[in-house]
Amino acid sequence: MALINPHINFNGNAEEAFNFYKSVFGGEFAMIVRFKDISNPGYPIPEKEANKIMHIALPIGKNILMANDVPESMGRVNENENRSKISVSAESREEADKIFSGLSAGGNVEMPISDSPWGSYFGMFRDKYGIEWMVDFDPKHKGQM
Repeated sequence: MALINPHINFNGNAEEAFNFYKSVFGGEFAMIVRFKDISNPGYPIPEKEANKIMHIALPIGKNILMANDVPESMGRVNENENRSKISVSAESREEADKIFSGLSAGGNVEMPISDSPWGSYFGMFRDKYGIEWMVDFDPKHKGQM
């Protein structure tokens, strides 16, 4: 079965955001590449972007959450876009509560986590970095959304 691994673009705070995500999900980064690591004469990197993240990866279960900082030369990422959300399928109500309260800290809760009309335990929010999340625990499909 194929896996879907979300990838997020940030405006220079990918490392801060991923340290926050790591504090909630646990684990270790599988990879961190900075723009200075790929700099060469044919692709010079401005000094102010040298330490920004070109690629970061945090394994979460069987999936990997990935991101990068968008170079200023490419323009800013719209932090208020709402075309997509990252959906997390928890294996218990307790895990759903832990993830929801951890990731939503400092963010804006759109739908508090509670029993939903469709039978799962569900909530939605935008975290303090502008990323939209859905957390769900469905006792009929433990860990599978």
